[in-house]
Amino acid sequence: MSLHPKIAEVTDRIRARSEGPRRKYMDTMARAAAEGPRRSHLTCGNQAHAYAAMGGDKDALTAGRTPNIGIITAYNDMLSAHQPFETYPDLIRAAARAAGGTAQVAGGVPAMCDGVTQGQTGMELSLFSRDVIALAAGVGLSHNVFDSAVYLGVCDKIVPGLVMAAAIFGYIPGIFMPAGPMVSGLPNDEKARVRQEFAKGNIGREELMAAEMASYHGPGTCTFYGTANSNQMLMEFMGLHLPGASFVNPGTPLRDALTTAATERALEITALGNDYTPVCDILDEKAFVNGIVGLMATGGSTNLVIHLPAMAKAAGVILDLEDFSDLSAVTPLMAKVYPNGLADVNHFHAAGGLGFMIGELLNAGLLHDDTKTVAGQGLERYSQEPKLVDGRVEYAAGTTTSLNEKILRPVTDPFQPQGGLVQLSGNLGRGVIKTSAVALERHVVEAPARVFHTQEAVKDAFKAGEFTQDTIIVVRFQGPKSNGMPELHGLTPTLAVLQDRGLKVALVTDGRMSGASGKVPSAIHVCPEAADHGPIALIRDGDIIRLDATTGTIEVKGVDLSTRTPATADLSGNGTGVGRELFEVFRQNVGLAAEGAGVVV
Repeated sequence: MSLHPKIAEVTDRIRARSEGPRRKYMDTMARAAAEGPRRSHLTCGNQAHAYAAMGGDKDALTAGRTPNIGIITAYNDMLSAHQPFETYPDLIRAAARAAGGTAQVAGGVPAMCDGVTQGQTGMELSLFSRDVIALAAGVGLSHNVFDSAVYLGVCDKIVPGLVMAAAIFGYIPGIFMPAGPMVSGLPNDEKARVRQEFAKGNIGREELMAAEMASYHGPGTCTFYGTANSNQMLMEFMGLHLPGASFVNPGTPLRDALTTAATERALEITALGNDYTPVCDILDEKAFVNGIVGLMATGGSTNLVIHLPAMAKAAGVILDLEDFSDLSAVTPLMAKVYPNGLADVNHFHAAGGLGFMIGELLNAGLLHDDTKTVAGQGLERYSQEPKLVDGRVEYAAGTTTSLNEKILRPVTDPFQPQGGLVQLSGNLGRGVIKTSAVALERHVVEAPARVFHTQEAVKDAFKAGEFTQDTIIVVRFQGPKSNGMPELHGLTPTLAVLQDRGLKVALVTDGRMSGASGKVPSAIHVCPEAADHGPIALIRDGDIIRLDATTGTIEVKGVDLSTRTPATADLSGNGTGVGRELFEVFRQNVGLAAEGAGVVV
């Protein structure tokens, strides 16, 4: 199938927009690659320090003809998604030795859990942790003794931060290794029901805790389709995972075999071999277009609308909200995974998963097949399925039919003809809305505004019974400059209760919502933010706001905003407590959310 004209148009637009930065980036990568394998430039003293603890691997490292893998790990045992990485370094080292190579843990990166910090002060460090992860990975790789790298990370900011670092070190190959999702627990719709009952005051904390513990109950990624699992999808669509690696559960023979296979592949694609595949050659405009199409086809997390521009910028590729919106308009929504449906990612994987979806989108001309990947040339190989044969991974043709059309549908019969994201613009600035979980009759909301500066104030107003009519709730001073742009997922149960009472409600904010956000229409990432004196700072209680996802507009009606003075907020309290003191330089230098909210890129 020939490439869809809109896919080609957006790709060409990105390529033209990125011409200067991409050329500069690739020239930088070429100069670094021309120096040859890193270790050959170290002094004897440098090398002695690097290999001192490597025991029997010392001779191979000193000879310089054996490829050496640098492991960047986000392991900690507080995150269920990252706890399985505890054993990966030993497995990688053993697999590397067996294949004639070596491996060293180059460094660790922080990995915070948004589920733990949701609604807490620590969430104000969450978005900035992405740039810290990129910096920390850069420190690990700066020792300059590695011929390729493997990146161990799964969750919200971790994968984007690691991709940024992989792009900056793009002259060496890199493969991303996932840990996989936890096995299914309490159904996600039941978890959401219990949360709403608690918000109403109908049940106590004991029942709420029992439901939460039954939902998040073991090692692996949370099973809903939030940012973490959207990241895993993205790595396959962009060719940075091995095919079919994303959603294999931890602690299984196939999971370990995929880790071994990825290690072997990391050795094969170094400059010391015949299949040199540096990350810079993978991360081009086609790879990012494929990633965005995957995001739309799966109804993935809105957080990736922030992260993808930052990842792309690190590789000299410039993305715009217009690209997301235009690709969404021609990409069918093929999956229904919670919060967009009742199924979890294990059910999605069993129904055919990413392999089925990639095959369908390729056949429809909605993806670039002519991309470089860590597995080789061409995205079509990602429609294959990994099998465990005599303890090793072998690939077979994936399913060409969905095994459960309540979860996964073909391109010709999607859940919606368009993807799950719409760009919004108007006299309130620019933002986005995720529509894949929002009922069609709620795609347009026009109502008076209630303005708040904290999510706690919204909850207090709800408890006081103040929401009795259709309302657009504005929560401002939640952007990256204000307080680090925390997710406002804690508002979801409250807003859902109002909606279930028959009110038309919507959220407008310069903050973020979680990838687990659901059925309430939410205009998010509104730029410029209130702390930049954006139009959102000019809204007053009672202003009539129209949020229209069908036309992609968001505006205040009947008001000349230019006649108003921007509201101010006392943000002095945002600079202290739970480490916020350390991030003042980030708040002062962060970019616009629409451009990735970057600090280091």
